[in-house]
Amino acid sequence: MEKLDRYLQENFDVPAKNPSEEAQRRWRQAVGTIVKNRRRRFRWVPDLDRRSLDKAKVRSTQEKIRVALYVQQAALIFSDGAKKKEFKLTEDIIKARFSINPDELALITSKHDSKALKMHGGVDGISKKVRSSFDHGICASDLDTRQNIYGVNRYAEKPSRSFWMFVWDALQDMTLIILMVCALLSVAVGLATEGWPKGMYDGLGIILSIFLVVMVTAVSDYKQSLQFKELDNEKKKIFIHVTRDGRRQKISIYDLVVGDIVHLSIGDQVPADGLYIHGYSLLIDESSLSGESDPVYVSQDKPFILAGTKVQDGSAKMIVTAVGMRTEWGKLMNTLSEGGEDETPLQVKLNGVATIIGKIGLVFAILTFLVLLVRFLIDKGMTVGLLKWYSTDALTIVNYFATAVTIIVVAVPEGLPLAVTLSLAFAMKKLMNDKALVRHLSACETMGSAGTICTDKTGTLTTNHMVVDKIWISEVSKSVTSNTISGELNSVGIFENTSAEVVKEKDGKQTVLGTPTERAILEFGLGLEGDHDAEYRACTKVKVEPFNSVKKKMAVLVSLPSGTSRWFCKGASEIILQMCDMMVDGDGNAIPLSEAQRKNILDTINSFASDALRTLCLAYKEVDDDIDDNADSPTSGFTLIAIFGIKDPVRPGVKDAVKTCMSAGITVRMVTGDNINTAKAIAKECGILTEDGVAIEGPEFHSKSPEEMRDLIPNIQVMARSLPLDKHTLVTNLRGMFDEVVSVTGDGTNDAPALHEADIGLAMGIAGTEVAKESADVIVLDDNFTTIINVARWGRAVYINIQKFVQFQLTVNIVALVINFVSACITGSAPLTAVQLLWVNMIMDTLGALALATEPPNDEMMKRPPVRKGESFITKVMWRNIMGQSLYQLFVLGALMFGGEKLLNIKGADSKSIINTLIFNSFVFCQVFNEINSREMQKINVFRGIISNWIFI
Repeated sequence: MEKLDRYLQENFDVPAKNPSEEAQRRWRQAVGTIVKNRRRRFRWVPDLDRRSLDKAKVRSTQEKIRVALYVQQAALIFSDGAKKKEFKLTEDIIKARFSINPDELALITSKHDSKALKMHGGVDGISKKVRSSFDHGICASDLDTRQNIYGVNRYAEKPSRSFWMFVWDALQDMTLIILMVCALLSVAVGLATEGWPKGMYDGLGIILSIFLVVMVTAVSDYKQSLQFKELDNEKKKIFIHVTRDGRRQKISIYDLVVGDIVHLSIGDQVPADGLYIHGYSLLIDESSLSGESDPVYVSQDKPFILAGTKVQDGSAKMIVTAVGMRTEWGKLMNTLSEGGEDETPLQVKLNGVATIIGKIGLVFAILTFLVLLVRFLIDKGMTVGLLKWYSTDALTIVNYFATAVTIIVVAVPEGLPLAVTLSLAFAMKKLMNDKALVRHLSACETMGSAGTICTDKTGTLTTNHMVVDKIWISEVSKSVTSNTISGELNSVGIFENTSAEVVKEKDGKQTVLGTPTERAILEFGLGLEGDHDAEYRACTKVKVEPFNSVKKKMAVLVSLPSGTSRWFCKGASEIILQMCDMMVDGDGNAIPLSEAQRKNILDTINSFASDALRTLCLAYKEVDDDIDDNADSPTSGFTLIAIFGIKDPVRPGVKDAVKTCMSAGITVRMVTGDNINTAKAIAKECGILTEDGVAIEGPEFHSKSPEEMRDLIPNIQVMARSLPLDKHTLVTNLRGMFDEVVSVTGDGTNDAPALHEADIGLAMGIAGTEVAKESADVIVLDDNFTTIINVARWGRAVYINIQKFVQFQLTVNIVALVINFVSACITGSAPLTAVQLLWVNMIMDTLGALALATEPPNDEMMKRPPVRKGESFITKVMWRNIMGQSLYQLFVLGALMFGGEKLLNIKGADSKSIINTLIFNSFVFCQVFNEINSREMQKINVFRGIISNWIFI
């Protein structure tokens, strides 16, 4: 209610306190209306259903956003009759030569206020009032002024937790609180019996140890929080295309200002509130804001576009009207509390292990305390009697209790979750340097268990630097180096039918912006025609159908200078060829396409594909002038112009990376939208397609029954001409039928379902859309397959490093528990005091964890099969090492405890304390040896690579 009151006061002249009965009635009616209309939308959106703990957080955030939005909408209804605020132009606005108040401009878009927009002269009027031009954009020299008046495109962030907050958290540990009470009791009794300063020693030692434990824990947690914040900032680095100073350029969303002309395309997340200028078939997904599952068509009649929404289809230009905290998205984000990283599955599993060990420790601690206490009472009863009590007796019992509590401290392996966090954070930082941004902690450890990688071809296995290598026209295939092509192709509709754009740099050079395929064809066209601007001016685009991975084609309706209209279509060769019944001959005339010619063309397509070329067809169709602009492009009656063979070389190192995968027991499957022959040629070159492997096309795969799929899927190595749904089906079956841990690469908006479904979604950082990146667990910043293998290597390193630490810690726990318990039963005293155990615990849980958690991956890790689902975390080899180490340590310490004085010929009054000191030092050195032994669980040479790992040293 407080937030609502504040919202009403800020936006409307509505009293926040003591509203009238009428106002209260309107408020209840408003909320009722909203809830009634939205009730269904409070259910989870199906495609947001995520399995892991990390991903589940998305749903609650979505719901919080929607609830906040409903409250705001209710507030608008509530205040419907209220008097609106008057917006005035301040001196700063007038001085900067702007003609509209920032708050008024922001409200026009956020409230979809058509009346106010019309009053200001529509989108044209708004652009003039913010001194922007649709063609020229804003001047870069105005950036500071615009940011000062209209705000910066950043959201208010919650302040980071300070170091002292982490200290306070560390002090909340119940066992440490009990120890502090014991320490204070020890100091009080010690001072009363032994005086100053001798009576302070035991209690002060415990307090000092607790202080060190708390500080080390707090420093470690604080450093991790800073690292996660740094990684979180990396996630938010998004770039967008804008027109500024008359040229198109790529900028960070943080540099966006009011008045910027933004270019939106499929898969983009809208970076700020804005108004639609012009575009083609723009479809906006507003579910992240409103919960509406149906996308919204945006046009000049409904020009409002809100930040945080996503472009589902089409393309457009928009003018920015509000940024940062003035956007609807910014206001809502401010109402949500900041959430940290959730625990990973491995941390959850280890927390369970820690709980069990802690319970065992508690039993041992209680037994140790009872044995010590009973023995003390028996001795006291036999010597001075139970009726005579001294202050030293109280101190002895307090020390017994402190020892018992310390056994619990040592037994509870709180270092396990810390070791996981340290290892994952260390791996995340290293992967960041290796061009992989891990968005969810759990992805790092899960990738180590991956048994299948379903990868795209273009840009992942190949360089994504495309050039037209061959062309077929008029029944003749030619290399692009041929000088005879120019005269034959001067009328091809390349410039009209492209999503790429030619821009001029500051130095006057032309640069082509767009996808690699579009760039290759447009650069080819520029080489033929030269005067690109003249081509553009001569024709008018009437309608554009952008390329998407379902249709596998794009089309544009063009009005020609002669007054006629023509559809140009470009896309997958087989699909375009099916739409054609004519072709262009050597004289440039359209002639009927015979079956023999169709067969020859298919042979040409397969010939290009077998040379590992990506094939695309160009075609056109003349249409009547009275065609319906809203109708879809035709699917037949086209005339074939040309076939392009586009070369995209395999990336260096991919073949070795695939070989590494195979030796590591990871199956690599190529899933691509390309022609099957192109896919097979590339797959063979990469080493993916083997002699006994299966290459299949998406439609054929999709038609198989579940029984057929069960037999087929294990052998599939290449899937060509696949739709996003085919990729999703493959991933679902691999996970469901074969219980595989599957990782999937994706770059398009339509890849989001497969990225959601996979255990690890890998989005491409360069070619990937923002929707794909948001759905992924890892962003591959350089789009390179070798980087994916690095993620798998580090994932395995994390898993093995945690196993090493668990082995190390369980050994320490067993030895500490047994030695104190046995000693208490036999001698009536514990050789390892509370201070000593706390010291060992501090080193073991922090520095010990850090040393083993930061071991880098080695080549041996990629020569063993992945860890399958359901496999025991503590292996037989680990149990062998734990029992062997424990027995050796117990033998050494037991010999010193029961025969040390005799063996070492130690005599005198202080012999007991000398032996106990010796036992403690031996125990510490045993753990040092144990730490080094834990570096290798199976190999004998535990010193291999120790010098190169300076963190371990």
